Amino acid sequence: MAGDKLSEHFGHCQYFAFVDVENNAITNISRMDPPEHQPGTFPRWVAAIGATDVIAGGMGPMAVNLFNEAGVNVFVGATADIPRNLVTRFLDGTLKLNANYCDHHGEHGHHDHGHHHH
Repeated sequence: MAGDKLSEHFGHCQYFAFVDVENNAITNISRMDPPEHQPGTFPRWVAAIGATDVIAGGMGPMAVNLFNEAGVNVFVGATADIPRNLVTRFLDGTLKLNANYCDHHGEHGHHDHGHHHH
């Protein structure tokens, strides 16, 4: 986040908004300052806090891969808006994303990355 809106550049965000959701309802929004930015710091930190999904304005594929390795889903290309609005739209399926690094093949549905068992 930058100010009170979503930061366009993930690596430059001043703080993170962690949104707690239960039964598709927002129960709490907490603002947390991230550790000093080093490669791989944010994904480990976010995963350690227990977040399962990250909504970002812009993020490089390396960062996306690090998040995925940490077990965190990444949704990239969200508009700069306040966390409550973004998460509300995310939950009801109306969040508009102009990029999604998870989906390279036009497949719909959930699939594991790099964990294909035959």
